[in-house]
Amino acid sequence: MAFEPSPPRPPEAEALLRFLTAAPEERPRLAPSVADAVGADTLERIVQATLARTGRPVTVTDSPDGLLVTGEEGQVRVWARAAPDGELIALYLEGARHTPPRRRRLRLPYGLLALLLTLWNVVALWTAPDRTAWFTGLTVLAVCCVLAEGLGAPARQPRLPRRTVEAGVVVAALGSAFRLPGLPSGGGVLGLAGGGVLLVALVVLVAVARMYSWRAPLSQPLRFPLEGEWYVVQGGGRPLNHHARIPEQRGAVDLVGLGRYGTRTRGDHELTAFAAYGRAVRAPCDGLVVSAEGSIEDQDARPGGRARYQPPYGNHVFVDTGREIVKLAHLRAGSLTVSLGETVRVGQLIGETGNSGNTSEPHLHLHAERDGVGLDLRFTDVPGRLYRGRAIRTFP
Repeated sequence: MAFEPSPPRPPEAEALLRFLTAAPEERPRLAPSVADAVGADTLERIVQATLARTGRPVTVTDSPDGLLVTGEEGQVRVWARAAPDGELIALYLEGARHTPPRRRRLRLPYGLLALLLTLWNVVALWTAPDRTAWFTGLTVLAVCCVLAEGLGAPARQPRLPRRTVEAGVVVAALGSAFRLPGLPSGGGVLGLAGGGVLLVALVVLVAVARMYSWRAPLSQPLRFPLEGEWYVVQGGGRPLNHHARIPEQRGAVDLVGLGRYGTRTRGDHELTAFAAYGRAVRAPCDGLVVSAEGSIEDQDARPGGRARYQPPYGNHVFVDTGREIVKLAHLRAGSLTVSLGETVRVGQLIGETGNSGNTSEPHLHLHAERDGVGLDLRFTDVPGRLYRGRAIRTFP
């Protein structure tokens, strides 16, 4: 029986294995740029901590999840870059807290779930046995609308069918009111009161989250770095922004592009089908580029696809204004027009939106921090706060 030969390991795997199995005093020579960036002593501590997790001896293999360092005790995911001569020029090791490989799951579309729930509530209004039950059903429908519009991201759905459904719901709900004169008064007042309290609480929650401020302002407002129509999928207070739990990113926003008809994609999940992909990103401020990376490949955006382990920001540009650092992340591979140590001016082209790093679809991540603490974002050309659910239109 013939066996197919194993596919060759990428050069990064060879360089990483040589680095990890070398004597400690040899590692700075095998990865000089990495040692210079973090310090030889810090680099050795990171390596020893990694080897303690994997056990020895180790092997390095390539997998759909990225490079895997495997030993007798376990595995660690790694991202690395190697020069043609075998020198390790970039290295990012998975932290001590294990994160399972991220797989994109096939899920029932958000719009379909919202539609089914809405139809169920409308049917409840038309079949209500008494007036109290009708008003309770109307309250429940209002709660669902606040959840969808306030805590969800409805504008990620195409504009025409979304508006059609919304108009249909309003007409159907109000149309059922003709039954009220013929219905008995009914009981169940406590249920109606409970629904009313829940509705008010949700409205207050959404309003507070949208207007939330960390009371940590920028030294001066930024210029919005994108042109055209964009949608905030993460932004605002804790219920609306998954960045809020990370101190330096607590004021961050994630922005996806919207196409001509309010769609994020033309229907398929190739990267070029996304309205956000390949769009120009401009410097939101004057400053010095203190970090820039543009060689990390874009992640697969197809449903069911698997994301390779990469540095979380992926391709990025970090700009130091002298007071704070402004970070723009998930840029397209090969699109950067600036480099480390370069001075940039507000409005200058710095790259294009992409899908690199810790991301599931093309978008731009933007945040500002000072001394490791996230700041509230303000823009000269976009009034008000950026929160999940807000659409933004800017022009050159």
